Amino acid sequence: MTIKTILFDLDGTLIDTNELIIQSFMHTLEQYYPNDYSREDVLEFIGPPLYESLHSVDKDRVEDMVKTYREFNLANHDLLVKEYDSVFDTVKALHEQKFKLGIVTTKMRLTTTMGLKLTNLDQFFDVVITLDDVERAKPDPEPIHKALQQLNALPHEAIMVGDNHHDMLAGQNAGTKTAAVGWAIKGREHLTQYNPDYVLNKMSDLLSIVKAENQ
Repeated sequence: MTIKTILFDLDGTLIDTNELIIQSFMHTLEQYYPNDYSREDVLEFIGPPLYESLHSVDKDRVEDMVKTYREFNLANHDLLVKEYDSVFDTVKALHEQKFKLGIVTTKMRLTTTMGLKLTNLDQFFDVVITLDDVERAKPDPEPIHKALQQLNALPHEAIMVGDNHHDMLAGQNAGTKTAAVGWAIKGREHLTQYNPDYVLNKMSDLLSIVKAENQ
């Protein structure tokens, strides 16, 4: 097996947006459903597209809720977002080793670009597939297929790295290997239920994994 391509989810995988997302949901839900939701309650909303999560709360007011969420999220983005340990050096090393690198996220392009620029990761990725670019989000394989097509890459030579079961299922549905990140907010045990090929303790583990795969 040869690995030539590595696809990454963004939030909760490369950059720590958990606090931003939780506060954005709490800010929104407090306006529409005061005192009904706790921080623990909103964890289930992390991963799926925003509209889908808020639609499950209130289908009649979802448009207003999405607007409220995004206004708070954009205003507080740079204050609350940070990079995970060893991410920058690992992605830089993979880029220098000529791996094809892509982002596959359920975020909109605006906030995806903001996060990548804030952490200086934008320089390393050849392809960025956002929610704006697809009709069906992860766990559907469409976003991964689109990234692979643009990279001129093959599924069996790729790994999908993510922090959510949507990432594991999307990778499996697309025919790639999968790597779950051990720092996922929903917990390592949650992700191992979806049988990832690898579980990372830190992002730099990826370097030894691709080295072993390619020997």
